[in-house]
Amino acid sequence: MKANARHNFLTWNLAMAVLRIFWRVITALIITLLTLIVAAAIVFALRISGADQADDETHLDMKRDYLAYLQENASLPSDAPNIVFILYDDLGYGDIGFGAGTSNAIHTPNINALAANGLMLSDFHSPAPVCTPSRAGYLTGRLAARAGLPNVVFPSGSTKELLFSTVLGSGANKRLPAEEITLAEVLQAAGYATGMVGKWHLGDQSPSLPNDLGFDSYYGALYSNDMEPFAFYRDREIEVDAPADQNYMTERYDAAAIEFIEQQAGAPFFLYYAHNFPHRPLFVREERSGRSAAGLYGDVMEEIDEGIGKLIAALKRTGQWQNTLLIITSDNGPWYLGDPGNLRGRKGNTFEGGMRVPFIAHWPAAIPAGEVSHAMAMGTDLLPTVLEILNLAPPEDRLLDGRSILGLLTRSEPSPHDYLYYYDGETLFAVRDQRFKYRGAAGVFYSTDQMALGGAVPQKEWLFDLSRDNREAYDTSDTHPRHLERLKAVFAAKNSEMAENPRGWR
Repeated sequence: MKANARHNFLTWNLAMAVLRIFWRVITALIITLLTLIVAAAIVFALRISGADQADDETHLDMKRDYLAYLQENASLPSDAPNIVFILYDDLGYGDIGFGAGTSNAIHTPNINALAANGLMLSDFHSPAPVCTPSRAGYLTGRLAARAGLPNVVFPSGSTKELLFSTVLGSGANKRLPAEEITLAEVLQAAGYATGMVGKWHLGDQSPSLPNDLGFDSYYGALYSNDMEPFAFYRDREIEVDAPADQNYMTERYDAAAIEFIEQQAGAPFFLYYAHNFPHRPLFVREERSGRSAAGLYGDVMEEIDEGIGKLIAALKRTGQWQNTLLIITSDNGPWYLGDPGNLRGRKGNTFEGGMRVPFIAHWPAAIPAGEVSHAMAMGTDLLPTVLEILNLAPPEDRLLDGRSILGLLTRSEPSPHDYLYYYDGETLFAVRDQRFKYRGAAGVFYSTDQMALGGAVPQKEWLFDLSRDNREAYDTSDTHPRHLERLKAVFAAKNSEMAENPRGWR
């Protein structure tokens, strides 16, 4: 009996010791979890409290000085052209049939005629593979990593903004910094009438709205058409409440663009027409549905082409056609639908299909008809090109990543670029010259249709010979080791430059 009692006593003590250890472990885990929750709440609160984006006052002052200088000293040439810049959303390299494409399913006779009577660039690239940073690059002449807006922004107060900008974005900017100088501000200061129609997507708060950044008038939507609330604005006020009927979006945009053109007299004008389509969701009026062999996507594109015809008619009717530089391109490659034109990749990646986009420039007074150039160029070239056309000095306090392509457009000159750089967000993924493209060691997205989620699979560095392999199907680093090392050094130098001076201030 005594032995049994002793055994029971020892067993009890052992069980109690185990329970005490277990309780201490559970208590420690609970305390750790609560600490993490409190810490996350504090970080979240700090991010919320710091959600108001701060602008760079030094360069904001220098921007004001530069624009004031242009306003006082710009002397426009007597033949200064009107400029119409048309930017489509997710339009693929092969979606319009003027030579870049692979499909005859979509009929775009008005756009095709512009290409036949103007210039097509077969090797033109958007500044980024997604919309917000690409638009920042087009308007500022700077890669979006420099311009302070490298990622997509979302409507203020939305769940996506809370998740992607506030929680995961580490305090990322939610609008184009006010110290950035846009093409519209340059032209406005130089004496142009400036108007915008369509998708802004550079923030929905002042001081980064269209009317804050150089546009005399604005009609359109502040975000992509899959974001909510989706409303149409007239300048700073909502004209059509959310959810706006997108069946009539192209019709509304065309009317606003033509209204702006018809109101101009005397001074040259700049029209930035940034359509939300063919970004999904896609809409057309019922009577237009089913007309295209390419389904709803084709219906949308064919209505867009009809709008181009109306815009051209307005320019001719007002006597402004001959001296108007009209440019058509896209903010990135196609998304789930659309034709990347026998190129590898789509929207969202830095293969050619994500960033090589259609480009047409039509200017009867200066651009020879029927030209095709294979020289490489990028959307950041737009602002420097306009500066050269108008003999305007660039700002002195910042680097411009773009180069003027006026000689390329009007005199068949080669590309002004030694290299193009392919950024997604703030990360450099690739660099190229006219022939070779170096892609640094990085993940390449892979998934199968049955996988709910995919991911990036790590790959070694690759070298593509684009003169033989536009599809980026074959790594030639073993065949061309000298070019591999040369572009690898350029890639590393660019990373070092951006690390030392990310905003490109001088």
